[in-house]
Amino acid sequence: MVTTSLKLVIFGLSISSSWGNGHATLWRGLCGALGRRGHRVVFFEKDVAYYASTRDMDEIPGCELRLYKDWDDVLPQARSELSDADVGMVTSYCADGPAACQVVLDSTSRIHCFYDLDTPVTISRLLAGERVEYLPADGLGAFDLVLSYTGGEALNWLTTLLGARRVAPLYGSVDPLIHRPAERVFEFAADLSYLGTYAADRQETLDRLFVQSARIAANRRFLIGGAQYPNDFPWTSNIYFVRHLPPAMHPAFYSSSRMTLNVTRRAMADMGYCPSGRLFEAAACGAPLLSDEWEGLDEFYAPGSEILLCHSTEDVLHALDLSDQELKRIAAAARERTISEHTADSRVKDLEAILEDKNVGHYTGSG
Repeated sequence: MVTTSLKLVIFGLSISSSWGNGHATLWRGLCGALGRRGHRVVFFEKDVAYYASTRDMDEIPGCELRLYKDWDDVLPQARSELSDADVGMVTSYCADGPAACQVVLDSTSRIHCFYDLDTPVTISRLLAGERVEYLPADGLGAFDLVLSYTGGEALNWLTTLLGARRVAPLYGSVDPLIHRPAERVFEFAADLSYLGTYAADRQETLDRLFVQSARIAANRRFLIGGAQYPNDFPWTSNIYFVRHLPPAMHPAFYSSSRMTLNVTRRAMADMGYCPSGRLFEAAACGAPLLSDEWEGLDEFYAPGSEILLCHSTEDVLHALDLSDQELKRIAAAARERTISEHTADSRVKDLEAILEDKNVGHYTGSG
């Protein structure tokens, strides 16, 4: 266990805006947990227009936010913060990824770390021969540690494709101080809800499990919340829509649902061991979970007793016919598992253990 305070300097995607961006919610929880455990976080975020216009948090508990317009202008400040850092970290989709990687690798911070919060996307793009703009041109072999939001086979791919020397999973999590049971809100009332940014590679599954179910169960109310949905989305008269919801409104959304659906992006489902943060959020809010199936899901929730799995429209309709008592039992079990194993505080303890490993670290001098 880490017994001293650590300074982490992080270069990542937006933490100040959660618009179409799951990184923000994750980092807000982790930063709060890191702060409660006595650590200091400095987070560098590029101040771009589409996040500035949807900014839903200016002050992040446990985090010193450094917004910048231009990399060259912020470079002296970045070098200064890294000079006494224990951990210098770059995340996937960092706006100035390669440059941030270089300044971290050139620094005297004890541990040089890359955290891929989008490993299935990274790997699938590399295998397709695409350039991944947030990665250094020569891969990740220069980093002391590569963290992955995804476990399982993804860890081997990071080694074979990108040369990572030491890899470890750091899964998603939830902040139970934010995501917890809330009062029901009529606007969010639904027999089945779905919360997520539109993604083309989710649409076939969403259509089969959600839209087709709504067409058949015409007497039930269905609700979608999220951003970037196209005008040609196949709406039905009993599917209602709420545009982008900031994290503070997620508890009311989930708590107003009789059941909520999780649909995994194709690359994540294919690779497995990549639980969406939405799973943990919904469970922490006490919403019964219905999900598509992927390898490793049973490592996080027990199918049948803590989460319901569905492969077809018929599976969804069957789940909707379950009694309120049965759904509440499943929801209570999932919430208990979440609070026990999947909170931000639990993940920070995992991170501390990884960082404490004596084989991880870039040391200078004789120390």
